[in-house]
Amino acid sequence: MKVQMISRNPDDYVRETNKEHHRIPRNYDPALHPMEAAREYVRALNATKLERVFAKPFVSNLSGHRDGVSCFGKHPKRLSTLTSGSYDGEIRIWDLANRESLRCFVAHEGFIRGICYSTNGERLFTVGDDKLIKVWSSNAPDINEDEQPINTILSRTIITSISHNRKQAVFATCGEVCSIWDENRNDPVKVLKWGVDTLHAVAFNPVETSILSCCASDRSIILYDQRESVPLRKIILSMKSNKLCWNPMEAFNFTVANEDCNLYTFDTRRLRNPLKIHFDHVAAVTDVDYSPTGKEFVSASYDKTVRIYNTHYSHSRDVYHTKRMQHVVCVAWSQDNRYIYSGSDEMNIRIWKAKASEKLGITQPRERMNFNYQEALKEKYAAHPQIKRIARHRQVPRHVLNSQKKMRTTKDKELRKEANVRKHSKPNSVPFVSEKRKTIIKEEI
Repeated sequence: MKVQMISRNPDDYVRETNKEHHRIPRNYDPALHPMEAAREYVRALNATKLERVFAKPFVSNLSGHRDGVSCFGKHPKRLSTLTSGSYDGEIRIWDLANRESLRCFVAHEGFIRGICYSTNGERLFTVGDDKLIKVWSSNAPDINEDEQPINTILSRTIITSISHNRKQAVFATCGEVCSIWDENRNDPVKVLKWGVDTLHAVAFNPVETSILSCCASDRSIILYDQRESVPLRKIILSMKSNKLCWNPMEAFNFTVANEDCNLYTFDTRRLRNPLKIHFDHVAAVTDVDYSPTGKEFVSASYDKTVRIYNTHYSHSRDVYHTKRMQHVVCVAWSQDNRYIYSGSDEMNIRIWKAKASEKLGITQPRERMNFNYQEALKEKYAAHPQIKRIARHRQVPRHVLNSQKKMRTTKDKELRKEANVRKHSKPNSVPFVSEKRKTIIKEEI
């Protein structure tokens, strides 16, 4: 007679001490798990719902400015240091870890137009409406000493923006012309111009450090090479661009914030068409900044919202807003890829989480494994209608919602009119023009 019996070894499932985790037997054969997809779908749905439940992006508010915040400067070596400038010429240096102001001094008469640090972070450069370039020490003065600049340079023209080279002791300013300066000289090393009245934003490429670009008042974007004596190329858009930011991981890509409520990502190798148009804002976009990974960027707008975009998608991943926040003028992404800073007209600086539902503080290894597992499930089932609906739903202010409806109605009307004209015209007499081609008016070399 054949007898079958169950034999269990206690060493396989009994804990030696009560501090160990329970041992759970697992069978990795997919043929023996017919309900695996159903279980994973439920887990992905629950993870998506919990993500929206714990989505609380607002971290803190930094108050102290007596006028609107106009620009930011990020320290290249210290994650906890942020410098801000305001409309009344005041500079404040913040300790983000303790959320307090370390230094406060009046640097210029009128607006602070730009702030940047030197490559090693020891010097701070500021420009304002008074045509002055001031160099400050990044270290606070002694107790009985006043705040005095290390050097003051008087420019011959109005200066509207400043950007520092990432590797060399060189910085660029723009205004009536684009000027290249050496830190150790009081006169510009090189002056570049291309028949434009005003340049209002300049940015050095963080990878190809000899390349820089400017946004001009004639709706153009101009590319320069500091090794050359003349500008390289220029493209003219349908509306003016307010700010420009280079991708820190892809040397040839940059994104501009435009007055027509959109952002445009360009490839310098083929400027005739933008790589991607980023929608969703309902007012002029005032500032843009990339994350250190180069995969995402954040934008600020006059519609009182901050939006986060993936570089390869046209619509925003997330939108941040508060009841008290007014026109957002400047925005910055922290060097550790975890926080976003926004400055607005009502004199406040706000700190946001880059991922709205991310847990702040210490994360245990098992907790981190669970988060990674949930992220993998959400990515696997992202195209499912129910999960997609929950993941993309956002509450926006009423004025933004109404403006979105008006813009959608206007766009539908234009498309319908164009379709009717094409329908009642001769074949091929009304060509199809893509949205990307409508943006660029012409390219000059």
